[in-house]
Amino acid sequence: MTALATYLGLFLAAFLAATIVPAQSEAVLVGLILAGDQPVLLLFLVATTGNVLGSVVNWLLGRFIEHFRHRPWFPVSQDKLARAEAWYRRFGIWSLLLSWVPIIGDPLTVVAGILRTPFPTFLLLVTIAKAGRYAVLAALTLGLM
Repeated sequence: MTALATYLGLFLAAFLAATIVPAQSEAVLVGLILAGDQPVLLLFLVATTGNVLGSVVNWLLGRFIEHFRHRPWFPVSQDKLARAEAWYRRFGIWSLLLSWVPIIGDPLTVVAGILRTPFPTFLLLVTIAKAGRYAVLAALTLGLM
């Protein structure tokens, strides 16, 4: 596999994992680190960038799809959306530090868009969360923790 294909595959896995598409970027990152063919720092940066950009897509979806929330085809029930919004309002923007957590992280980033969280704040908190997760994962894989 060429280096470009390696990085592209990792980027896509990380990007998709941050959206509603089920994907496992952690397994891809760990496998590539263990293979030892690419610099760990570059793998970390590619995975973080892909995952953050996937969350940006979620924020944009939340920001603009909210106009359609009462349509029958809307992907989230009104009840689930109301619960997510209440949770986000209760814990505020700091809940975005949990955007890396499976199952709850992706909806949090969508709700942040719906509730019009300022993009710079969103980007900073999500980047900290996603980079932190990949840094811990890389350190564990390398036996540094």
